[in-house]
Amino acid sequence: MEEIDSKRPWGHYDVLADETDYKVKRIIVHAGKRLSLQRHKLRSEHWYVVSGEGEVVLGDARISLTPGEFVDIARGQIHRISNFGSDDLIFIEIQRGDYFGEDDIERIEDDFGRN
Repeated sequence: MEEIDSKRPWGHYDVLADETDYKVKRIIVHAGKRLSLQRHKLRSEHWYVVSGEGEVVLGDARISLTPGEFVDIARGQIHRISNFGSDDLIFIEIQRGDYFGEDDIERIEDDFGRN
């Protein structure tokens, strides 16, 4: 399994599975934080909210998610999740595709200057 620093300015993640055809992460987004607005060329993602509440930007749509709800993100689709709540947002991310490296993130907008 790939060893990387999983701490990010918005929270952190744990890799639960890293296989040749899929990768699974547990992602924690701290209150008031959000991931970068991004897209991936080589993978699709499925986000399933475990706890907390989030708002997903998916293309032109905005989708509110609570525990037990999910969203599917197609390859190349612009997306972001924000935690506007006062507790951590925890979700499971399942990646499917040809490549799962962190360098497949194309950042369009980022609160932390990582464009």
